[in-house]
Amino acid sequence: MVAGVLLNAVPPPPPARGQPLQVLQLLGNAIVGGMESWVLRLVQRLPGERFAFTALCPFESPVTDQLRASGVEVVIAPMPDDLPWATLQTTCALIQQRRIELLHAHLPAAHMLAGLAGRLTQRPVLTTIHARQLTTLDVEVHRVARSHISVVAQQSYFHALGLGVEPALLSYEPNGVDTAMFQPRERAAGEPLRARLGLGPEVPLAGFVGRLSPEKGPEVFVRAALMLKARLPGAQTVLVGEGPMHDELRGLVHRYGLDGEVHFAGVWRDMPALYGELDVLVSCSHTEAMPLVLLEAMACGLPAVATRVGGVPDIVEHGHSGWLVGPGDFDDIGRCCALLLGDAGLRQRMGDRARERAVQRLDLGASVARVGALLERLARPQRQHDGAEQRGGRAPRAAATN
Repeated sequence: MVAGVLLNAVPPPPPARGQPLQVLQLLGNAIVGGMESWVLRLVQRLPGERFAFTALCPFESPVTDQLRASGVEVVIAPMPDDLPWATLQTTCALIQQRRIELLHAHLPAAHMLAGLAGRLTQRPVLTTIHARQLTTLDVEVHRVARSHISVVAQQSYFHALGLGVEPALLSYEPNGVDTAMFQPRERAAGEPLRARLGLGPEVPLAGFVGRLSPEKGPEVFVRAALMLKARLPGAQTVLVGEGPMHDELRGLVHRYGLDGEVHFAGVWRDMPALYGELDVLVSCSHTEAMPLVLLEAMACGLPAVATRVGGVPDIVEHGHSGWLVGPGDFDDIGRCCALLLGDAGLRQRMGDRARERAVQRLDLGASVARVGALLERLARPQRQHDGAEQRGGRAPRAAATN
């Protein structure tokens, strides 16, 4: 942890008038996950004449490759909990070199780094909280750095207020989905997933899509599959994704005698096509903010059975576009899946409502526009100050040293 640093860092020179806003995206992780996908969509969608992005990531990964392919300069610097001094130096130097005007952080380690670097270089900081709740570190950094906090779930917003975050420094900006990319499609024989699993287009199939890790509750999905088998023989289930619980889950499937009913598909790249092969999406998470998988599935016209956690109730309307169940309630998940898989008409009605809600309330274009407006609003005071200094020829302000 870097503490007690008393530096008089010089802020970067102001950008030329009319130039795009220079934003540094600080990612506390670089796995292929929901937060990383959100950042990718943001930098790809915001117009280049208004925004220019640089990214700071803790390691190389497919995410950094995709960022570079999107025209983003990527710099690698470690971000462990015990933040190295060299990483802070790298960040401040990057802010100087790229004339960064605003820091946008994701995950607690990146928030801490952005808070310190923002104070030293006099740059405003925005932190997007992708989890259900703020951490103690998030709150501490916010208080010291006066960072603006953006949350993606209503529950997170009220939790932040309860922790003392000022309303003026807090925004609710829900995630969105590309409803042109993710949309309903007709199913045909020989689809890739079903062909791999040996399933015809008519076989009822419920899917879990996500990382096979404890917080996502994949073991709940396997137990729900056992309940589904008892209620609707012939129905099939599939887990799409990889993670540390893979071997444990395979053992659980074998122990329950579900080898013929529960399948493992690994990582899948063509997500719109994948959703078209499923009949129901199941989300068993023990904790969530606003899961992108649910948004994508709904845009594809899939009804969902999802645990009532975090921002999930903001997305799924219980009994209308899907069903909400208690965390860990595998029996209720199995029951809801059996109802949907056994009734094509009900599936269609709920799926149509899910698509309608995604288009009307959860579209990515509107979500990105809101975040872009927030970035510009937070940078405006600094831009106005820098412009005044350029016109008046005054020296930059001294950095805070408290």
